[in-house]
Amino acid sequence: MVFGIVTRAILISVAVVTVDGFVGNSHKRMTNIAVKSSPPMVHQTSLASTVDSTSSSASSTPNAETDGAVRAIIFDIDGTLADSWNLGFQATKTVLTDYHNDKNRESLTAETYPLTSEEYHYGCRYTTPERLARHVGLNPEHPSFESVGEDLGGKFDDYYVQLVDTKTAGFYDGIGSLLVKLHSGDGDSSSMSGVQLGALTNACVEYAHAVLKANCPECSSDTSSSSSEGKDNSIYQRFSSIHGANSVPRPKPFGDGIQKCCDEMGLHPSQVIYVGDAPTDARAAVDAQCRTAIGVLWGSNDEETLKKEEGFTALCSTVEELEQAIAKYL
Repeated sequence: MVFGIVTRAILISVAVVTVDGFVGNSHKRMTNIAVKSSPPMVHQTSLASTVDSTSSSASSTPNAETDGAVRAIIFDIDGTLADSWNLGFQATKTVLTDYHNDKNRESLTAETYPLTSEEYHYGCRYTTPERLARHVGLNPEHPSFESVGEDLGGKFDDYYVQLVDTKTAGFYDGIGSLLVKLHSGDGDSSSMSGVQLGALTNACVEYAHAVLKANCPECSSDTSSSSSEGKDNSIYQRFSSIHGANSVPRPKPFGDGIQKCCDEMGLHPSQVIYVGDAPTDARAAVDAQCRTAIGVLWGSNDEETLKKEEGFTALCSTVEELEQAIAKYL
């Protein structure tokens, strides 16, 4: 189901909400996503408090055979590869506005919905259904928490995915080139060798595919599929495994998604680096027993937040720093 007709320029509203169940109440059919300049979906997971507890999903222990050089890098998408926060923020306000207006006399618009960018960024550590349930003021103990979250999550996904393009979810500057280098082994370091690439997001898997395709010259309408530029810089086809919260047993912070990517790549997690921008990324990497996790500081969380996560062995402020951090393991 598609919410609304896409129009231009949505104003970002500012409001105070409770963090425990960060309330957000406003929802207008969004007509166009304001772009921030810069560098049938079923959610198969219980929504109750997944962030604070993890259990190991890697069934085997690293040994001499699996303890060699890193052979794959798995990336989070939003805030790590793609500068898509405003797309998610505006789509969130659209969905929440409709929810509010269905239940209240007072009619709000997406422009007036009380959800701040800070509250949105904080919520991104949760899966989409859990995040949206919390935004409307529900806590995990509420009897309707899961059902409301699933309903809102499905509506959000249907709306969100169709709006993906290079304007709303473009890669940060330098990310496309880095992915090509990592896969082909054309890095500046003589020690850099080609690795497999994977992607794992707590958004739906359909969104993951949409973002990677939109940023792939060979798949984009901006570049002819027969051109040498498209073939040389192809991004989407370089990914061996792509998953989202609705295609793995349990989402991040559990390691199930990383393990599933590793299974499809024929690797043990100890041969893999996970790269992300959230505490749940670090925890998923630890849960899956990855070789290491690297955090990036251009996404939804600042250095103060990420340095508390023991799973991150490095925090990077630029794509160049990320390339150097990865090269140490290759």
